Amino acid sequence: MFSIGEFAQLGRVSVRMLRHYDAIGLLQPAHVDPAGHRFYRADQLSRLNRVIALKDLGFTLHQVGSILDEQVDAAELHGMLRLRRAELEERIAADVARLIRVEVRLTTIAKEGHMYPEEVLLKPIPATRVAELTAVAASYDAEDIGPVIQPLFDDLCRRVETAGVRITGYGIARYEPEADGRVIVHAGLEVAAETGGDHDFAIVDLPEIESAATIIHRGSMEQTGPTFQALAHWIDEHGYRSVGLAREVSIDCPPDDHDSWVTELQMTVTRAR
Repeated sequence: MFSIGEFAQLGRVSVRMLRHYDAIGLLQPAHVDPAGHRFYRADQLSRLNRVIALKDLGFTLHQVGSILDEQVDAAELHGMLRLRRAELEERIAADVARLIRVEVRLTTIAKEGHMYPEEVLLKPIPATRVAELTAVAASYDAEDIGPVIQPLFDDLCRRVETAGVRITGYGIARYEPEADGRVIVHAGLEVAAETGGDHDFAIVDLPEIESAATIIHRGSMEQTGPTFQALAHWIDEHGYRSVGLAREVSIDCPPDDHDSWVTELQMTVTRAR
């Protein structure tokens, strides 16, 4: 038997916490002597470990007591903890993504009114043939586009390689807004003009764009806010209006270094009336 102080040290908890667990019936001592001193057995460390693990995963002490009183075995408890861990990891990932979006907005705000280092070019975009896969995103927001477009490109690259189709240029992402706010996402790879036949991906001929305002974005696609705003200012200041959503042409995209990505943003424009 161990005194409450010794048991607290073994379980890496405070004496105060053990007294609280005793008071609410969550973990009671094995023996209390006439003087009121609490004593615990070594096998009670198993219940203490479960209490701490469940509490740290966000369960209330009342929920912890209910779970343990149902005599959940080790396998069931392990499964519950794994599920809870997955939920917490998903929440953390969402919070990290939200923090990144906040940082991008702050950067965009900080750069308002400043000249952007990249030059905007007005140029025609030639017609090109692409191998393409298509999916639908819930909206044009970065948090909805990102999880759709990257898996599309990964899948497309595998299919094109398997089919032995010759890639002749860059990756091209393009978007079509739907009336309900959703966006059709197209992931394409420039391929040889003679490419045809039956494949498990589409072969699409993108028409020439007579006039596009283009700008180079350097960095991850989550950080395009300032670049798009610089492009929008140029379009407005030079008497144009945009048509549709921008194309994104992947010029250099190292898979392990998104901050080094180089992407050309191409916005179809026409003269404003």
